[in-house]
Amino acid sequence: MNNQQKTHARYFTSEACDVDEFKLLIAQTTKLKALPHASDVQKNVPIYDMTKLRPALEDTISRRDILGEWAEVLLSGAGVLVLRSAYSATGVLDQATSIYESIIAAEKLGNAGSGDHFAAAGTNDRIWNSLQKLCEQAPDVFIRYFANTSIAAICEAWLGPNYQMTAQVNLVHPGGAAQLAHRDYHLGFQTAKVSATYPAHVHDLSPVLTLQGAIAHCDMPVASGPTKLLPFSQAYRPGYAAWRRDDFRAVFEEQHIQLPLAKGDAVFFNPALFHAAGANSSTDIHRMANLLQVSSAFGRAMETVDRRKMCKLLYPHAVAAQKSNTLRPAEISAAIGATAEGYSFPTNLDRDPPKGGLAPETQQAYFARALAEGLDFQEFSRHLDEMAANQLP
Repeated sequence: MNNQQKTHARYFTSEACDVDEFKLLIAQTTKLKALPHASDVQKNVPIYDMTKLRPALEDTISRRDILGEWAEVLLSGAGVLVLRSAYSATGVLDQATSIYESIIAAEKLGNAGSGDHFAAAGTNDRIWNSLQKLCEQAPDVFIRYFANTSIAAICEAWLGPNYQMTAQVNLVHPGGAAQLAHRDYHLGFQTAKVSATYPAHVHDLSPVLTLQGAIAHCDMPVASGPTKLLPFSQAYRPGYAAWRRDDFRAVFEEQHIQLPLAKGDAVFFNPALFHAAGANSSTDIHRMANLLQVSSAFGRAMETVDRRKMCKLLYPHAVAAQKSNTLRPAEISAAIGATAEGYSFPTNLDRDPPKGGLAPETQQAYFARALAEGLDFQEFSRHLDEMAANQLP
């Protein structure tokens, strides 16, 4: 496939991805002189000193200049930036760390063997929905933790106002393994098969719906495994189709960079950037980061719909239509698509973990599976109720 065909592709396929084109794209260089608000560039990543920039965020004109520069970096520049001293006083991080450690201990007692979603049980620890859990445990700490104008500004720079904050704590112990290179939510949380069903323009849209970030709760030298990053890789349009390929992952492993972080620093990146948590090869650093996944305000439907009730009403008719062949499979699928929830998120990942992939089973997938397995109405209805209960906060 030539470059013109790639540019105008209607769908992206793994087979059509060109690793040589990818290599050319990531060979770009970040120039400090093109970024008037950056204090430094390290390994192509712009560094912003928030001790100097924070006051400028209070002025409307200078704020827009800074936010515009950040958005450009995330979209068409390196795709990643660091906010040095995002927390000028780190005492609140220490308080939050203590609370998070107590949550981890309590959750281990209540749910033995649970842990991080990419590591073997016991290697790392993960707190799903650390946002709400911190607020419930210590609202006084929570308000000071998120009363952070630097964090708010970078979220607005990428997503605009009225964004929706979520967070998950990741604690990687010494010896914790590295992740494989990947892209992130939304399309990055779909299987390769599902991702390929989305048209090319949705691949372009997905990255601007979320912002990825990590707040360092401790000093993170490279030995502790800070995030491995591949600057400029977010600009490779078919990247959601490419990131699972061995040759693309090999390029990532050859050319990725890692930056040491100090407690109170924050790194933010375009979710389409190829990245992976690093291996903690230290002997004494328990690497804790609060991973922020911030969503656009626009990722919501206009009306509230009781889709669970609709599924229950439709199921007996779908069963009858399947048995009598009065509707073709494609027609039944279309009816399910108009009825059931087709997306896994938002959910409560403590009770509703991923199943057979990166995302929990959707109502639509369950509806189709129930038909295929011949579940009776009582079982179908019971499991729908269980799914709904598992999604509650």
